[in-house]
Amino acid sequence: MKVGVLSDTHGLLRPEALQALEGAEHLLHAGDIGHPDVLAALTERAPLTIIRGNVDEPATVARSRRRNRPDPRWADDVPERVTVTLAGFRVHLVHDRNALTESPAADVVVSGHSHVPKVERVGGVLYLNPGSAGPRRFRLPVTVAWLDLGGAQPAGEIVALDV
Repeated sequence: MKVGVLSDTHGLLRPEALQALEGAEHLLHAGDIGHPDVLAALTERAPLTIIRGNVDEPATVARSRRRNRPDPRWADDVPERVTVTLAGFRVHLVHDRNALTESPAADVVVSGHSHVPKVERVGGVLYLNPGSAGPRRFRLPVTVAWLDLGGAQPAGEIVALDV
C-alpha cells in the first residue's frame, strides 16, 4: 500500500504537492492544516486521516479570523493524535514528535511541526516527518513523503517539491 504523507500546509495546498502524491491509496496529514479547504481537496483524491496541529487550535484559528479565515470551530472535532491500521501496520500520527512521552504501540510514527523532513528507524519503529508542504519556512525545502506499506517493514521516502 502506498500512502501519501503531508504536514504543515498552513492553509496552502500546492498543486505540486497534489501532483507528487498522485496515486496514493490513502493520505495522512500530520497537522497544521490551516484551512478546511485543504481537507476538502485531499478527500477528493483518497481516504484521509488527519490530526490537528498547533495552528489548528481554536485560539490560534480565532486570531487568524481577522485575515478572513473560516469559522474557528472547523477543527474542533479533529483529534490531536490518532492511530490507524493500514495494510496491517499500526501508524500513529502526532503533530509534534517531542510531545511523545513514551514510544507509542505503533510500527510507524508520523509527525510534522518542525518543517524538517526526516525518515529514521528507532528501536524498530519508523519515524517519518514529511516536512512542510505549505509556505516555505526559513531555508527548508518544501516537501511531502511517501509511506510504503507493501513490504515486510514500512519504508518512507521524502519528495522535494519544485516550487
